[in-house]
Order: sequence, then structure tokens, then C-alpha cells
Amino acid sequence: MTTVPNTATLASEVTGPSDARPDHRGSPIPTLGMISNRFKELRKRRGLMITLILVTVGIPTVFLVIRLLLHAFAPKTYGPAGGYAIYTALVSGVLYVFGFIVAATLGATAGSVDLTEGMFRHLVVTGRSRLALYLARIPAGLAIIVPLVAVGFTVVCAVCVFAAPTRLQYDGVNVPVNLSQAGLESWAADHADEVICNFGFQIGPSSSNGSIASAVNSVPCGNGPGGAIVKRGPALPGQPQASEAQIRNAASQIARMDYSDYARQFLYPSNSLMIKSGLWLELEAVIGFVVALGLGSLIGQRTVAVITMIVLEVVLTPILSRARIPHLSNLQRAVVGLATAHLAPGGLPVLGGGGGGPAGGSGNPGLLPESTTVAVCVIVAWLVGWSVLGAWRMMTRDA
Repeated sequence: MTTVPNTATLASEVTGPSDARPDHRGSPIPTLGMISNRFKELRKRRGLMITLILVTVGIPTVFLVIRLLLHAFAPKTYGPAGGYAIYTALVSGVLYVFGFIVAATLGATAGSVDLTEGMFRHLVVTGRSRLALYLARIPAGLAIIVPLVAVGFTVVCAVCVFAAPTRLQYDGVNVPVNLSQAGLESWAADHADEVICNFGFQIGPSSSNGSIASAVNSVPCGNGPGGAIVKRGPALPGQPQASEAQIRNAASQIARMDYSDYARQFLYPSNSLMIKSGLWLELEAVIGFVVALGLGSLIGQRTVAVITMIVLEVVLTPILSRARIPHLSNLQRAVVGLATAHLAPGGLPVLGGGGGGPAGGSGNPGLLPESTTVAVCVIVAWLVGWSVLGAWRMMTRDA
């Protein structure tokens, strides 16, 4: 008698029980457990974590605490700890640069630590997808660096807003805040002596501003009895004595000349500027981490990757962003630092000055021109390109 095997029984023996969990180890998508393990491994590196905290949070905090103490003990000698000028200096000069560097350090560590510590082979033999092992590093690292940058930025915002000066000093003169051009001219006419003696302006022998030249010679500017004469504009010889009306008119003209610079002066940063600046700093940190992660995975070394990223940020980017090299302008526009600088909120002096007011300024005129669309495309290309290179190297590296 011939028996025919039950195909359903054979299928169940091959595939296993119907309620067995599917094996996702070959999936290129990292699981939450893989991301959590990567996060814990990076967090346990105490030396690295302490360094990241000291740079992103410690430097601005110590600087602001010192300013708070100096102003508290000697308010006449040292100005308020916060304010718009302090905010722009810390955001564009400290958080922008050091945020990128610490993010790059973390990224290079995450991309090469398994190789340097001999753990790569053990990860491979588990059967996990190498692509998933690489991709798990991205959210794990961002979960560390993004909050750190946010904490440091929050400290700067809090001090610069709540410890801001109560009066605006422009060229050493207490001036009302947020005046229109007509308002500033009217105020200048009522304070003609202060404006003529302290505001900056330029006139020359061939200048048509004869009334200003006459007013400069008619207004006595000094530091008290017997003090040296201090005049911001060059006095022209042979000018007749100006009348009171001419002096008021000259002060209004000087205020008109300086209004564009005055309009960029604020007591403290606006809410919109702080929101845009925070997002912009986080973008810079994400770029630094993702690019360094790919570079560290590509070359398999942390030190070389970190040094390369520092040179890119501190040396190459400022040079290539400002120099006009014939026939290489399009290549210069491919530098990610230039693209990020063009996305900076108005009012932040990036890469050597420039910037508009918190309401949206004219940007940095010293940078190589680049449209917003091109800047976004360059940033996306760097993020995707270095991620592809880093993942490819991990997938093809010998265990």
C-alpha cells in the first residue's frame, strides 16, 4: 500500500509553527533595540560625554556667569550680561562652530568605535544587516547631540533675554529702541549736540553736506572743561557759524545716514530670531554628525576624521566662502559650510560679519552668492552622499 505524505505537515515542519516570530535580523531597517544599544554604548563613554557637555553647555554658561557676576559687583564698569549683541556673538561665534565640532567628534566616534575596539566582527556574526547596524547609529547619535545643543542654546537665550540692558546705547548715546527713520530723525533734532558729537558720519571737502560741516564747527564737543575736542566727522575750516535750525537739520541728516545701522540694534533677540537660530544650530549639528559618521566609517579611524572635520569647519569653509576663485565658483558653492551660512537667520554675523536684523535682514554680503535652493540641495547631497559612503564601506568591509 502506497501512502501519500501530507504536504501541509511537511510545510509546517519546514517553516515551523505558525505562531513563531519572524526573523528580522536580515532587515536593513534598524530596530528600536539596536538604536537603544547604540545609544547606551555612546553614552557610557564618559570622557566623550563630559567633553561634549563642557563644550556645548559649559563654555557659554561659564562666560555668562562671569558676566553676571561682574555686572552685579561693578554695574558701572561692566554692562549687562545679556542683550542682543551678546546673543549674536555667542550663537554665531561659539555655538555655531563648537556645536559642529562636538557633533563631528561624536559622529566620528560612532562610525569607527566598533573597528577600533574589535567589536565589528562580533556584530557581524550575529546575522544583523550591516546596513541596519550603520543606520542605527544615526538616531542614536542625534538623540545625544541634539539635546545638548538645545540645552546650551536655551541657557544663552535665557540670559540674553532676562539680563538684557534696559537702554539702547548707540555710539555711546542712550537712544530709544525701535524708532522708525522719521522717529530717529526727529529724536536726533531734539538731541542735536549728542548726535553731532557722537554719531559716526563721513563728510569731505567736496561734500555737498555743507550744513553738516557748518554744524560740526558750531557745536562744541569735549570731555568737560579743558578736555580734548572730540568730533566724529572731519571739521572743515572756513565754515560759517550755523544757526540753531541748521544744527537741528544737520543732526537729522546724520541720523538718516546712520539709520540702517541703528535698525540692526536691539535690546534682546526677538522670539522669531531665537526660534530660527535654534533650528539653524540644530541643522549645523546634524550635518556635522552625519558627515563625520560617514567619514569615520569610511576610513575606520576617529582621530583623522575629527581633524578633517575641524579643518573643514575652521579653515577651509571661511576661505572658500569668501574668496572669489575664477572658474571655481560652482565648486566653492558645493561646500556645505557655505550653504549652511546662507541659511542663517538675518541678524547673525556668520563667517566674518554681515547679517540683517531679527525681522529678516539682507544676509552676509561678503559670502559667495548662492540661492536658497542651491544651498538646500548642497546640504541634502552632503547628508545623503556621506551616509551612502559610510554604509557602503560597512557593508563591504571584511569582518
